[in-house]
Amino acid sequence: MGLTPRKLVRYGSIAAGYGVATGVFALFFFGDVPRVRQDILQKIPVIGDYFVREIPPEDNPF
Repeated sequence: MGLTPRKLVRYGSIAAGYGVATGVFALFFFGDVPRVRQDILQKIPVIGDYFVREIPPEDNPF
């Protein structure tokens, strides 16, 4: 009834799957936070340009 290597590998793969899913959810949930967008999401090689948000000069109040 103890932990065998087979059970440890099984539980580890399940925990890794949940960890990856939680990490992806957290990144996209906090994707509108400017710091997360600039530091993490814009540095993804293929889809990083999708997260670049520039304000046109005519919409800038300053």
